[in-house]
Amino acid sequence: MPESSGRLHHLHRFRPRSLSLAEGYSRQRLIADVGAGLTVGIVALPLAIAFAIASGVKPEQGIFTAIIAGFLISALGGSSVQIGGPAGAFIVIIYGIVQRYGLANLLIATILSGALLVLMGALRLGVLVRYIPVSIVIGFTNGIAVLIGLSQLKDFFGLKIAQMPADFFSQIAVLSAHWRETEAWAPLLGAACIGIVVLWPKTYEMQRDQRSLRARTQRWMSQLPGTMVALAGATAATYWFSLPIETIGSRFGGIPQAVPVFALPDFSWATVKLLLIPTLTLAMLGAIESLLCARVADNLSEQPRHDPNQELMAQGIANIVTPFFGGIPATGTIARTVTNVRAGATSPVAGMVHALSLLVIILLAAPLAAHIPLAALAGILLVVAWNMGEWHEFARLQQFNLPYRTILLGTFILTVVFDLTVAVEVGLMLACVFFIYRMSQLFRVESVPLLQQAPDTQVMKLYGSLFFGAVGKVEDLAEQVPAECRNLMLDMHLLISIDTSGLDALMQLQRSLARQQRRLLLCGMQAQVASLVRRGGLAEALGEDGIHADLQAWLASSSPTQR
Repeated sequence: MPESSGRLHHLHRFRPRSLSLAEGYSRQRLIADVGAGLTVGIVALPLAIAFAIASGVKPEQGIFTAIIAGFLISALGGSSVQIGGPAGAFIVIIYGIVQRYGLANLLIATILSGALLVLMGALRLGVLVRYIPVSIVIGFTNGIAVLIGLSQLKDFFGLKIAQMPADFFSQIAVLSAHWRETEAWAPLLGAACIGIVVLWPKTYEMQRDQRSLRARTQRWMSQLPGTMVALAGATAATYWFSLPIETIGSRFGGIPQAVPVFALPDFSWATVKLLLIPTLTLAMLGAIESLLCARVADNLSEQPRHDPNQELMAQGIANIVTPFFGGIPATGTIARTVTNVRAGATSPVAGMVHALSLLVIILLAAPLAAHIPLAALAGILLVVAWNMGEWHEFARLQQFNLPYRTILLGTFILTVVFDLTVAVEVGLMLACVFFIYRMSQLFRVESVPLLQQAPDTQVMKLYGSLFFGAVGKVEDLAEQVPAECRNLMLDMHLLISIDTSGLDALMQLQRSLARQQRRLLLCGMQAQVASLVRRGGLAEALGEDGIHADLQAWLASSSPTQR
């Protein structure tokens, strides 16, 4: 029993941030959260529809994901203000999985990825996501943004392409072959939506202290999200003028005016074995996106910082539950989270209100969605893709070193040409290789001129960390000892750490010197170095007089005959 309790003690305690609402939650905070939730719900509606269509699934699946996953992530998560739901970063991944494995297998992979996220959170692995180099994150984020933008050109120009391929070069070829089929109204409507979303007043750009009519009008307009204004305008124009362009109704038959229905996806262990890579990809991307988004929210909000492990567990539960209602993968979403913070959210209640407001909209206004033009959604997603990418980082590349540039550009190109999994794997491998190289360059051996007090001893100082990437600088030290010297003293007071490969190199050095009738001496070892030298057997091989506190202590305690 004690042993079992000890193991459970190391698991993360499941305690959602929403449980802290009982502590000082006021009527003013409730009003602020409800207002923020309603605002985010309006922002989330067009994005949920657009993300679902771009991912190759039905529009209602995006809305159901925003409702169910959005509610669960807010109710069970470790952040006060993060909003969860379908995300632009998942578009390319989901589309590829649907094309290769089918929709049923996407739902199974989502459930499995959710279980993996719960496990990661329970084992306190949320902090590990922070160790992914920023160059990799920027590289794959920009790569995904390019792929999202490319995938929207079909609907933006109204091209009659039955189904877009999943890979980059095939998409380029298909678009090139059909560009002459561009419809006149589609790009005009899409461009108008882009203009409205970009130019529409933003809440966070308003100056609150101005009392003029213009300022008050701008503040009132800023309460209406630009995406919703663009979508409503494009839908009204399409309906009133009977524009000959493709809509949600013409492609999907509209959106059902009903709550999500529970259904079991087809499941078999044979299928699960094929979904290992998709599962790992969804879990990895979901963890990275949600925790990066939570960190952004922490910087913008005055609320307590998020709990990364609790957030992963909430993301996992949401991704386990949502597929049973036809939903797609969900994670934290930066655009909606920022909107939530700017709208005055103070607690997870805002995220739960956002989900419930979407449910009400579906139950009351689903038939109107049939008239939404796909070109308008494509225009909105092009803006999302542009805002998603950190394009200024390409211009700043010349300010950074070669490893940073190589990792960022390599991850970006591999994401675009191959897929996210390959890009991150290669990016992490390159990051490790460059890190090992840099650490090996920091380690050095410095020869000290022969001491007058000990002319028969060559002293060498070790700096940095002696690990497997730096052992080459130690292996040939025996040949560098002058012929007249009987001892080699390694001064280690500036050696901060050593690994087993470094220890093995020292033991080989000791044996090489012993064959030459010479001795290896060590002094000034720090705690970690001394511990491994003792446990690894090198201390025993050197003998009692082979290890000393420091160089001066050795010179003072040993006579010339002993040396």
